[in-house]
Amino acid sequence: MNFLRTLLRRIVSAMQPTVFFGSAALVVGFIIFGALDTQHARQLFSAVQNFIVHQLGWFYVLSVTLLFLFVIWLYFSPYGSIRLGGDDARPEFGRFAWFTMLFSAGMGTGLVFWGVAEPLYHYAGPPMAAPETHAAVKESLQFAFFHWGLHPWAIYIVFGLTIAYFHFRHGLPLAPRSMLYPLIGERFRGIIGHSLDILCTVGTLFGVATSLGLGARQINSGLTYLFDIQDNTFVQIMLIAGITLLATISVVSGIHRGIKHLSQFNIILAFALLLFVFVAGPTLYQIKIFLTSTGDYLQNLVGMSLWVDARPDSDWQANWTLFYWGWWLSWSPFVGIFVARISRGRTIREFILYVSMVPTLVTFLWLAVFGGSAMHMELNGSPEILRIVQDNVALSLHALLDRLPFSAITTFLGTILILTFFITSSDSGSLVDDMVTSGGHPNPPAAQRIFWASAEGAVAAVLLYIGGLKALQTASLTTGLPLALFLLAACVGLVRALRADYNNRDVRDTFR
Repeated sequence: MNFLRTLLRRIVSAMQPTVFFGSAALVVGFIIFGALDTQHARQLFSAVQNFIVHQLGWFYVLSVTLLFLFVIWLYFSPYGSIRLGGDDARPEFGRFAWFTMLFSAGMGTGLVFWGVAEPLYHYAGPPMAAPETHAAVKESLQFAFFHWGLHPWAIYIVFGLTIAYFHFRHGLPLAPRSMLYPLIGERFRGIIGHSLDILCTVGTLFGVATSLGLGARQINSGLTYLFDIQDNTFVQIMLIAGITLLATISVVSGIHRGIKHLSQFNIILAFALLLFVFVAGPTLYQIKIFLTSTGDYLQNLVGMSLWVDARPDSDWQANWTLFYWGWWLSWSPFVGIFVARISRGRTIREFILYVSMVPTLVTFLWLAVFGGSAMHMELNGSPEILRIVQDNVALSLHALLDRLPFSAITTFLGTILILTFFITSSDSGSLVDDMVTSGGHPNPPAAQRIFWASAEGAVAAVLLYIGGLKALQTASLTTGLPLALFLLAACVGLVRALRADYNNRDVRDTFR
């Protein structure tokens, strides 16, 4: 009893009550609804997804493109030299540690899941080309690059840069509400700010839960391959429970210990696996397809950015581009706040360059090596790899590694990589939710981190139980919609603040 009383006191001591209890109520309500009324939950998810895809798909396409254009403009603007912090501030983390943490949080689990599967899916069912042809190969990586390239990182940059600017430069809370300051002044501390923080907390949780659900499916497939463990929802829920426990231990240990070192381990292991597939796979083909697909991506960037699929009998864009845009938008509070937290001392131009170009190039290389190798095998008669992926997308990485030397070892390492990316996504997301529900405190209490880490695992389990991948996709699409509106408004507010800062006016006096 004394332990519970002490734990409750620690939770309450640093929380922002409205945000914490409001977010917790929505999350707990969702868990209860999904677990106890599964059939209606599935019907609701299906109706919501259909409405968003058919009525608001154009808005997702336009919003993400506008955010991308804004980031390009900001990089070349005079405001690029402004430093996140005082003019003499220096970075808290070195570039390697900084990059490993932002990449692990931003794309790790999803990229390992889709790195083989997405190019193969596009090869079998491209948006325009004839399926399973060389034209389909070209489209497959072009659109995979589009979904994982500059546009997603532009979303993260807008959120993260705005938060970091107002927190480190002007002492506002490390919470989404601070992004409203140039638009509504001190009212950002009231109900409007509370509502935004609740939205972003829930959005973060659903975005991370989507990733956790995908990761659990892939880990289950790896364990089935290695140890003949059953591949089903019950095992995946047990995996979520176990890995949530590990993520809780990591997040309690903090950024400088658990999260930082685990992120560095992730990147080292990922690059080791990447190097192995590059050498053991069709190396020359990988090089050619990397260069060719990068050129195709750049040549068609404008067209892809504004393309809205108006064909009445096509769900391709809904199943891929809109899902990704919703996923990245729902992840933006999580990745944005986390990247903001570790970016003190960087200039705006440095922030944009490293957070956009470096992860994008690494992602393109990963897709060309893993996805390119899989398509090369399919084109040259390697049996059943496409069929395996279509039957069970979570087996995609294992299906590729099984056709290369030392498959038992590499499959084991691949499963470990998925596991550690899984943990870093969960612990980083828990830390972000903890910061937001603590009123923007950069080092919130450990007791709250335990609650949010547990909640993320519970939501991921419920989403898998009530609808699998479709439920995960709908959760991302739904939370992404209001966040898109908010990020567009945040761009306006950031420009107003930067203009005042650049002209040596006190930003807080300007918008008071």
